[in-house]
Amino acid sequence: MSSQLNEPLAYEQVVALLEGLSLDIRLSWNHAAHRLWRMLDPQLWEQSRNPLVLLQTTSREHLMEVIRTESFQECFRDLLLQAPIHGAQRPGSDPMGTIAYFSMEYMLTESLPIYSGGLGNVAGDQLKAASDLDLPVVAVGLLYQQGYFRQEIDYDGRQIALFPYNNPRELPISPVRRSDGEWVRIKMERPDFTLWLRAWQANLGAAKLYLLDTNDPANPPAVRLLGSELYGGGLQMRLRQELVLGVGGWRLLRELGLNPAVCHLNEGHAAFAVLERARGFMEDTSCDFTTALTATRAGNLFTTHTPVDAGFDRFSPELMDVHLRHYAEELLHIDLHELLALGRLNPDDNSEPFNMAYLAMRGSGFVNGVSRMHGKVSRRIFLPFFHRWPEAEVPVGHVTNGVHPETWASAEASALWHKAATQGKRKNDPFAASVRADAIQSVSDRELWKLRNKQRSKFLAYAHKHLLTQRAAVGQTGSDSEHPLRKLDPHALTLVFARRFAEYKRPTLLLHDPARLAGILRDQDRPMQLIVAGKAHPADEYGQSMIKTWNDFIDGYGLQDKVVFLADYDMSLTQKMVQGADVWINTPRPPWEASGTSGMKVLVNGGLNLSVLDGWWSEAYKPEFGWAVRSVNESDRDARDAAQIYSLLEDEIKPLFYDRDANGTPTAWIAKVRASMVHLTPRFSARRAVLGYLEHYYMPAAESFVRRSENDARLARDIVAWKTKIIQSWNDVSIVKRETLLQKDAAPHYLITATIRMGRLCPEDVTVEVYAENNGAGAVRITLTLQGPAPDDVNLFVYTGEIPCDRPETDYTVRVLPHHPEVRIPLELNEITWER
Repeated sequence: MSSQLNEPLAYEQVVALLEGLSLDIRLSWNHAAHRLWRMLDPQLWEQSRNPLVLLQTTSREHLMEVIRTESFQECFRDLLLQAPIHGAQRPGSDPMGTIAYFSMEYMLTESLPIYSGGLGNVAGDQLKAASDLDLPVVAVGLLYQQGYFRQEIDYDGRQIALFPYNNPRELPISPVRRSDGEWVRIKMERPDFTLWLRAWQANLGAAKLYLLDTNDPANPPAVRLLGSELYGGGLQMRLRQELVLGVGGWRLLRELGLNPAVCHLNEGHAAFAVLERARGFMEDTSCDFTTALTATRAGNLFTTHTPVDAGFDRFSPELMDVHLRHYAEELLHIDLHELLALGRLNPDDNSEPFNMAYLAMRGSGFVNGVSRMHGKVSRRIFLPFFHRWPEAEVPVGHVTNGVHPETWASAEASALWHKAATQGKRKNDPFAASVRADAIQSVSDRELWKLRNKQRSKFLAYAHKHLLTQRAAVGQTGSDSEHPLRKLDPHALTLVFARRFAEYKRPTLLLHDPARLAGILRDQDRPMQLIVAGKAHPADEYGQSMIKTWNDFIDGYGLQDKVVFLADYDMSLTQKMVQGADVWINTPRPPWEASGTSGMKVLVNGGLNLSVLDGWWSEAYKPEFGWAVRSVNESDRDARDAAQIYSLLEDEIKPLFYDRDANGTPTAWIAKVRASMVHLTPRFSARRAVLGYLEHYYMPAAESFVRRSENDARLARDIVAWKTKIIQSWNDVSIVKRETLLQKDAAPHYLITATIRMGRLCPEDVTVEVYAENNGAGAVRITLTLQGPAPDDVNLFVYTGEIPCDRPETDYTVRVLPHHPEVRIPLELNEITWER
């Protein structure tokens, strides 16, 4: 192709190439591609951001006319010549093969609206980063006929929910076909009917996204509608959707000849995949369900995003009976009670609902939260699983989320980063930590300030058009010159608040003292303006009332020239807002913000954060990067937090923004911008997150699964037998005696001697430790050494060890826990015995 690019391209060649490019989602974050598509139809491009729709809509005559232009030919050649971005390869040997990634939603591009918010954002950005890194990821999701709702704001400031149809033929996806051209369809049989799932594919280079579609003509009407809405319908629809995702999704991978060693469950919605993966393993090895689950769970990773136990999906025993009895008895060859026990805290409580997070926990070899703080919160949530273990040892780690900078960077910001990276000789990786010193540090204050002014002006121009369209959609008309958005100042300090309108996010916290906020906004000497956006779930009446509260505030205080509420907070609007914001505001109620990614998106564009210390900001914040609200857990928390925000705006943020040098540049403000861009952009990137998953979870999970599954699952069978022995014998394990002697030699220390009764177990089956809390700085764990059987009883074993004497010996406690070199304790077996 490169040799052909020196010659004029024929119309048919160009059209064929354009059709291929329109299905390549990697180009959705390529600004050169944006320029190309805009040439075909600027208005339709801005409205849809859908290359496929452009090609389907544009006439042959107009397309030929555009193709002949020199500007199109030049842009087209540049796009085809651009080399794909390749990242660091996986170190060492590669047992993984394919990595499977399951999620209910994906935010990849505006032209594929199958997302709601943060969960889809994380999934989409991680998939993009995996593609950049050339990781062989296959993601699985659902193709929603309507997706998440679209939003309008009516005359009275109330939310209107709309559900436009997703026509698959207008989305950047294509049917998955067999070599003979037959469309791949997955069959899920039930006693009462057969469910057929059509498979579609979206391409992101090395990564692939497969979407299951219930709208198959062979299905009954009610079944065809299972995929109608994301997070819509009742519990029965949610259960059926999650069965389609987990069971149908894993069957699709097997149908395609894929056998991933790693399965990443992005939240508990996908947990049924662990059952179907085990069923497939049973089919391949002729083993029972317990052995299959033992083998396959080693390769499963469960990422929880939920900050409270009430947020997990739960289904009644009756609903589970209807939908899973046949699957349990006929396919897994276990009774329903055994299946339900996997999703219950108390396996013997027949009234307890089935919890998807519990199934994911019991079906995975690794579990993680999505920020350092959320890891701690999650350990507290799952503590009942490990009630005899210290909270700090609950086996939940963390990988803090990150965003895909290329997706969220404006054209101007992207050009600046690439220019600096080229100077630093890291052209293919402009946002990596390795280019920090010689990238943004080399950009002058004036150039950074010029970037910020350009982005702010572009955003306000976009917002103006957006609001005109928003008003016209509900019948509000008026001339362009009369519109209040005309009065917004492109040079004024611009704050942005845009979140899902859920109660825990406190979207009306800024309105706690509306008169004070209005006074801050009306400052004529140091003007400030606020842009607000956000959706509330159609069933969340309180969330919707908070949207109206904002619109009532704007009208009631006459602030149409200072505050604007933009409707339909989606990916396209998010991109514009994170690019134009001087300060991004976030007000969650700690510790409910598991991670949060919206504030990460402003980093690459030079925006600053003003946020409550929760989620990612609790580990990112330093005074040189932005501002923090230190929320206190008191009855008047909201009032105190709001007062902090008002004071920061009045006393720090405004003065810093308007303190200019002789050239009109706010040098102290730009110092914060530079520090935030340099230090936080790479640190909170999806690339860093994916590499963290690769190192800490994917590689260990793959290696563990391979060991358990090889040789006809011999190791898995041995582990099942060992666990059975431990569970049946553990009540006989006891700590008979503990002696502590102070040794006053050159290095004083305590000598601990513990006598342990093993019952039917052997010393090889256990670890004996001395444990002590360490005042919040991590526990002290010292393994004692086996000295041999006690002289007077062959069933008693003596262990000794030395411990520091810098604290009272009563702080130390002897404990016994199971030990197997291939079993993750306590995730897979939580037995433990403590000294009394």
